[in-house]
This record gives sequence, structure tokens and C-alpha cells, in this order.
Amino acid sequence: MNLLIQIPVLIFSVIIHEVAHGWVAEKRGDDTARIMGRLTLNPIPHIDLFGTIILPAICLMSHMPIFGWAKPVPVNPYRLHDPKRDMIWVSLAGPVSNFALAVAAAFVMWAMRSFQFADAGVTSAVYELMQLTLVINVILPVFNLFPIPPLDGSKVVMGLLPAELSYRYAAIEPYGFVIIILLMTTNVFWALLGPVADIIIRSLGGGINYF
Repeated sequence: MNLLIQIPVLIFSVIIHEVAHGWVAEKRGDDTARIMGRLTLNPIPHIDLFGTIILPAICLMSHMPIFGWAKPVPVNPYRLHDPKRDMIWVSLAGPVSNFALAVAAAFVMWAMRSFQFADAGVTSAVYELMQLTLVINVILPVFNLFPIPPLDGSKVVMGLLPAELSYRYAAIEPYGFVIIILLMTTNVFWALLGPVADIIIRSLGGGINYF
């Protein structure tokens, strides 16, 4: 699919992901994201040079599944009503928002397959856009729920572990990106996550295959 379509869909998806984190944090007592101007769909405050621009471009050129991230929204756990419990909900909010976008795209695809449309050219373009939205918004949450700090899945694990184990687990966060890069470059990441993402994509998308 065209680079000019894939990058904007990815940017929109990661922005929704981060805004969802900030919105739930605010509902649980921490309005840091709003104060910092991050509860907005304006892409400028969310763009991370590597995660939003460079990495997706590398994925496209390497024929890898396209993914990336936006600049993380600031969350102060100590301002949450119940820091340990609420951080679980804040962390899950981003992946859940992406799954919601994937389901919405799948619904539009189903409707387009079920009903006749007059303009075949427009129909094809919209269907391709929805298909891309579905794929990206399945890959993003599946990737982010992997339990390696600082990914969202690790925050959920930290919230579920006893305090001492959670502290020890969090201690690997400075090395998290190194671990992630190693898993990606050795293809371990996609060997583990690819089949999961593919099952979800095929289930929602009426049998389409991506991996």
C-alpha cells in the first residue's frame, strides 16, 4: 500500500493511542496530559522523530509490518486515585483504543462487502483504507501489550505483581528498548506476535491475510 496512506493512518492511530492513555489518567485523577497540551488530535505535540517517522519508514523499506509509536503522554501515578490499580487501566487504554479502531474499520469493511456501491473506484479506495486501518490497529496493541518495559503490557504486569516483584521487574526498563531491538532484529518478535496478530486480522477482516 502507498506510503502516503500508511504513514498518516499510523500517525492517527498512535495519537489516538496516546490520547486514550491521557484521557483515562485524567478520569482517574491525573490531569498532567491536559496541562501539557497532550489531550489533542493535533499531531505536532505527539510526534516522536524516531518512533513516528523514522521507524515506520524503515519498516516499509524493509517490507516489515508497519508500526511505531508517538511521544508518550506524561502520567504522574502519584496523582491517580489508586496508583497501582489505576496504572493498569491507564496502560490498557491505549491498546483498547486501537482495538476499537480495528473493530470499527472491520465493520465498515463488512458493510461494504454486504451492500452495493455505485462508484467502484471510491469503494475500492475506501475499502483499502479501512483494511489498512484494521491491520495497523491490530499490530499496534499486540506489539504494545508485549510485557517488556516500557511497553504497555509491562505496566499491566507491574500493576498485578506484588510490590517487591514489581519494583524488580521495573528495574529492567532502562534496558527495555535494547531488548526490543534485539528481538526485532532477530525476528523473534514477529515469530511470537505475528501469528496472534494474523488470527485477529483474519477474524475481523473477513479472512484477509497479512503475515
